[in-house]
Amino acid sequence: MKSYKKLALAGAAVLATVTLAACSSGSTTSSSSSTSAKDVSGNITLWVDTTQVTYVKPVVTAFEKEYPNVKVTVTQSPTGSSNAKTDVSKDPTKAADVFELPNDQLGQMAQAKYINPLTTEQQSAVKANSTDVAVKGVTQGSQMYGYPFAEQAKILFYNKSVLSASDIKTFNGLTAKGPLALTITDTQNGGQYTMVPNFISNGVKLYGSDGQDLNGSTFNTKEGEQVMSWIAGLKSNKNVIDASTAAIGDLKSGKAAAYFDGPWDSASISKALGSNFAVATYPTVDYGSGTKQMQSFVGIEAFAVNSSSKSQAASAALATYLTSKDTQLNTWWKEQGQIPVSKDAQTSAKTVASVAIGDATTSALVLDATTKQVNFSTLMPALPEMANMWNLSGPLIVGAYNGKITSSQFSSQLSTFNTNIAKSTSSK
Repeated sequence: MKSYKKLALAGAAVLATVTLAACSSGSTTSSSSSTSAKDVSGNITLWVDTTQVTYVKPVVTAFEKEYPNVKVTVTQSPTGSSNAKTDVSKDPTKAADVFELPNDQLGQMAQAKYINPLTTEQQSAVKANSTDVAVKGVTQGSQMYGYPFAEQAKILFYNKSVLSASDIKTFNGLTAKGPLALTITDTQNGGQYTMVPNFISNGVKLYGSDGQDLNGSTFNTKEGEQVMSWIAGLKSNKNVIDASTAAIGDLKSGKAAAYFDGPWDSASISKALGSNFAVATYPTVDYGSGTKQMQSFVGIEAFAVNSSSKSQAASAALATYLTSKDTQLNTWWKEQGQIPVSKDAQTSAKTVASVAIGDATTSALVLDATTKQVNFSTLMPALPEMANMWNLSGPLIVGAYNGKITSSQFSSQLSTFNTNIAKSTSSK
């Protein structure tokens, strides 16, 4: 899975008050009271991705003016926000007070008590201001553990001089006219993130219908075997390229005419395709039992507060500020191309160009395609056992594609996979 990226200056102040989270390290409950910005104090550290440091510093400067008794040190995440759980677990007491992470790690971090749930007031604010998928994405059980600010889903980028709007409506039509770059076996760069949703598209359940049922997965079914056969068949499709990090270069050279990728690469793809740039939602596909809409995984990017932080109030205030409507619109969207989860910011983004994506027209196209794709795709579950799913799905997919897992083995391999992704995972 590719981590969601990017950040500039928040316009207006978040709130005149901030919720004080009085939580001891590892506590699973919170108490709160309202306090003025001037009463909040502390020296705290913020981890963001390397590419975000330059953009987040002006936001922090504005925050410190609003909270004059809080000092924030901005540093890059040791190995990136997509590895937040690993970095924090090395020594939570030395990790940042506030850090960025994808929603599928929230369950693991909550289970390990590296983060505390938001207070009742904070949860109410997130529910009132954010899209439904964002709220669900940061919720584990009955509690929210993150402050959401962006939503992501892979979409279809294509060369409109090679492919027509009609061609890209179906997977067969798409691959009949021009080569599609599809990340299949590169499990270090999103193979599982791209390919697992095909099972879900064909009716397979990943931790049940709501992503919360540990024993609710149904990979060991006819529908699962059909997708394994479909993946195996991609190997012989001359118009399907097993994509790597060279995929965008392949679009530029003409080796590929289409690519399933996320909005985070919109600017590079737009530059590669120039006037032939086009974008759309995923096509429909037949895995063996009729036409289905191809889905992608929906990811929610969030900030979380370290339960070991000695400045809980200051940390919560910063997390709130970083995910406010104005910061989402003016920094995460406008400067970094991140799709807002604030309902108001998402509406405003339709008429605000993102310099990270391109001009107003290109920005609007990417925003529209992504939000539409989100609406019919599947949210990545936040259960701790998702770690098993990521680790085990790679060999399953690669084995089917390369023929090392034969059709006679599909049933047994899927049954083993279905069992193992429900097993408890270590918190470290």
